[in-house]
Amino acid sequence: MRPAVEAEKAGIPSVVVTTTGFTTLAQLAAKAAGVEDLRIAAYSGAYGLHQSELKENIKKVLFDQIIDGLTKQVKGKGSGAPSMGWNPREVIFRGTLDEVNKFFYSNEWTDGLPIIPPTKERVEKFLQYTQRSPDEEIAILAQANLKAVPLNIAANAVMAGCRPEHMPILVAAVEAIGDERYNLNNIGTTWGVLPFLLVNGPMIKQVGMESAGQLISRGWNPAIGRALGLIIRNIAGYRPARNYMGTFGYPLVFALAENEEENPWEPYHVEHGFDRKVNTVTMGATINWGWPPSPYSVPEKSGAESSLELLAIELTKKPSVVRTCEQGPRAMKNVITLLLAPPVAKAIANGGYSKQGIKEYLYEKARVPWSEMEWMNRYTTPEMLTVREKVKMGLYSEDYLVGPNDMVRVLSSPDLVHIVVCGDPNRNRVMTLWGGYVQMTTKEIKLPAKWNDLLNEAKD
Repeated sequence: MRPAVEAEKAGIPSVVVTTTGFTTLAQLAAKAAGVEDLRIAAYSGAYGLHQSELKENIKKVLFDQIIDGLTKQVKGKGSGAPSMGWNPREVIFRGTLDEVNKFFYSNEWTDGLPIIPPTKERVEKFLQYTQRSPDEEIAILAQANLKAVPLNIAANAVMAGCRPEHMPILVAAVEAIGDERYNLNNIGTTWGVLPFLLVNGPMIKQVGMESAGQLISRGWNPAIGRALGLIIRNIAGYRPARNYMGTFGYPLVFALAENEEENPWEPYHVEHGFDRKVNTVTMGATINWGWPPSPYSVPEKSGAESSLELLAIELTKKPSVVRTCEQGPRAMKNVITLLLAPPVAKAIANGGYSKQGIKEYLYEKARVPWSEMEWMNRYTTPEMLTVREKVKMGLYSEDYLVGPNDMVRVLSSPDLVHIVVCGDPNRNRVMTLWGGYVQMTTKEIKLPAKWNDLLNEAKD
């Protein structure tokens, strides 16, 4: 799609070939890149499972669309991107709670759950918790390319049920997803990329975030995660089944805090260059949330050994191994976040492993047979390339030129792995999250000058 956009900008007529479910996504992505009306030829159905009918559909349906797109004048269709038809400082609706919710739902501003009406009074309370002016640009968020400012960030936070003191977290989170390294423009994939935010620093306890058992479901974590989800919907412009294309949908965006007190290593933000006393938010993403297995210490293996071996197995099961071993500029961005419950982290640390030691262990030990990698490439990816073809393209290293029974790595680098200590402090569980397309991005949370005074007032 992007080469066609650049060709159109250069005055060269181009047609993008999509399947029918991707036409709106292609239009919105093109508009975000500066092309209002993209020429599209849509193939009907899931072509990946078509065989005999594939050539016939191309001849009878797709070919004529391509010719029309290249030879006929494009009529303005509009892309259905979100638009603001009023002054954001004016009252846009008055009514009962039920009427407000119905109005917001009809405009697709909610996630389907009831919201708190973002009245002027409520929004102004949130604005007290940032030193930014209400209209100051925090970020321009793809794909709608709308400006995120404290005013609309606060409105979405109110709707989600947040507290005013959560405002600095959300401002920093918006800075993070607006960073080009995060790659927000590509979360609309049918894989189902779900953003999440991680908070580090002293403010965790001040604002009522949870880092122990059930942490994504307790305290204010659910409201903070929901607020970010509404921001991605209403400012970034992502709408499910329109340009947010997860095949089976999405859970709500979630938030978590690291359990720094139970962490045997340096906290996540310290590992990435911040002072321990600094508050940070890190934006990540995951395509999976599932079974959290338990490593056990047995007579023949220590807790560290069994935990590391289990994590190595997890890396061959949860992520897409054909993607995580890709390298070079054409490789798909991949991040693997390991959530380690404190007992697991302590067992591994007691075995003499640092965080870097864990990453290097997993880089060496997480492997699958070459034959499995070959099958996955041929039959589960649209490119349908062989392993040897990927080596020739530079996507795989020459280490993959081996026999079918040889074992090959599933990681291109130890740096793909990120480690967070959190969860039940009395349970030995791990969770492996894979987030294709997205890079973990950390930003400092800037607190207002009167932060402590504001917190004391909130308690009264």
